[in-house]
Amino acid sequence: MRALMYRPAWGAVAACAGRGVAGCQVVKRNLIANYLSAAWSGLMGLVFLPVYIDFLGVEAFGLIGAFAVLQGWFALLDMGLSPTLNREMARFSAGAHTPQGIRNLLHTMEVIYLGIALVLAGLVMGYSDWIAVHWLKAGQLPVATIAQALAISGVIVACRWMTTLYRSTLLGLQRQVWLSVSTAGFATLRGAGVIVVLALVSPTIQAFFLFQGLVALLEMLVLGMQARRSLPVPPQRPVFSLAALKGVWEFAAGMTLITILATLLMQVDKLLLSTLLPLAQFGYFTLATMMAGTLSLFIGPIANVAYPRFTELVEQRRQGVLVEQYHKLSQLLSCIVLPVALVLCFFAHEVVWVWTGNSSTADAVAPVLSVWVVGSALNGLMHTPYLAQLAHGWSRLTVIVNAVAVAIIVPALLVLVPRYGVMVAAWIWVAINATYILVSITVMHRRILRGEKWRWYWNDVLQPLLAGALVAALLVLAKSWLPQGGRVAGFLFLAMAGLAVLAATALATPLGRGVLRQGISSVVRA
Repeated sequence: MRALMYRPAWGAVAACAGRGVAGCQVVKRNLIANYLSAAWSGLMGLVFLPVYIDFLGVEAFGLIGAFAVLQGWFALLDMGLSPTLNREMARFSAGAHTPQGIRNLLHTMEVIYLGIALVLAGLVMGYSDWIAVHWLKAGQLPVATIAQALAISGVIVACRWMTTLYRSTLLGLQRQVWLSVSTAGFATLRGAGVIVVLALVSPTIQAFFLFQGLVALLEMLVLGMQARRSLPVPPQRPVFSLAALKGVWEFAAGMTLITILATLLMQVDKLLLSTLLPLAQFGYFTLATMMAGTLSLFIGPIANVAYPRFTELVEQRRQGVLVEQYHKLSQLLSCIVLPVALVLCFFAHEVVWVWTGNSSTADAVAPVLSVWVVGSALNGLMHTPYLAQLAHGWSRLTVIVNAVAVAIIVPALLVLVPRYGVMVAAWIWVAINATYILVSITVMHRRILRGEKWRWYWNDVLQPLLAGALVAALLVLAKSWLPQGGRVAGFLFLAMAGLAVLAATALATPLGRGVLRQGISSVVRA
């Protein structure tokens, strides 16, 4: 995970002249900043979850999961604008827009996002009573308490909605060092600050959501100011411009369809289970999917760097550099995502038990986690190919594949989940993403990055996957021979297992072997 710190990791592209060298340095700097921020943010998010459950109870934690599902469905209203803005900011960096044009585009999207944010806040507040009564199956938690917490969460929804706009702007402009520091700071405030509120002010779900709303408002204001400061001052005052929207509407329309279909695929199971399961059981399911979702902490930093960088290289028609960075970032993604996923898959019960200290929680969460994380890992590995498609302005493939998947998967969920429960939803999640790996990659490399398909399959994915899985399986056998210990011993074993799987996956990639060779050479020369 520290391979980024070595200059030779990017030796294949360091031969670029002029701006190319600067671009390589930007990629490395942004990756380092993103991973440090993701590591800290993930720590802030994960380490306090058991504390939240202790203060609030598993039923109230299920309410937090229900809020996350609700917010996920609201992503449908994005209409593809945030990834479109990210791309246009990257194109602006490559010289495709004037300062006036890009500021008009940002102002226009601000107006649209603000209108949507107000609508979302009104919907959540207005229907909080209905959701508490007709959607969620409360046990001991009073309906009035649930309704109050949901009403407060309307502020969080609105502020985070606007924050998405400003985050996309800063990512596209590759202001990722500043954004990483800001993200880590607000993650600390959200995670640690709310513990102080629960411990000293009020240990209630209403207090939890109220504090999160205040932090979300502050983050929105700070990121909005920085986004405007990062752009040059235009000759004239920015105005709402339909012309600016017309210039990006085709790509935004494709992204809208992708967003709608992806939301259906990723949220329909959670929505269905939130209505079928008691709130306490849904809390366990939420815990499992959130733990599997920690993979996004390792995927996001690479995706945040890859998308604007790929877009810039496509705009500059630098195909050779694009191909090399495509494979380098794909291998890096495998080296980081696969070890985490394999440990969570092979040692799900041990991870949950060491983390929570609760055997019954581990028994309830581990089966779903061990399967769900496989689908999440497959989905994560698709990010660099997907971002390469978007960098070329090609969204049709993802729209078609997602549409077919929705037509098949949604009826399957509606029929099978009520009959067989949570585990079938987990296996369907795996099947969706396995199909993506097999179908989308093949079709993609017939149009863009031609001739790179098998290099991606074998060098970038299969070699590290097979090596890591073999080591993880051997560690499962080894663990059965070891005496049982406490949580400290369990943590040490998991840490050792993670390092062993990480070493195996990294050394199975050309990137990892190159870093090792260069490191040995540096030591010898020293």
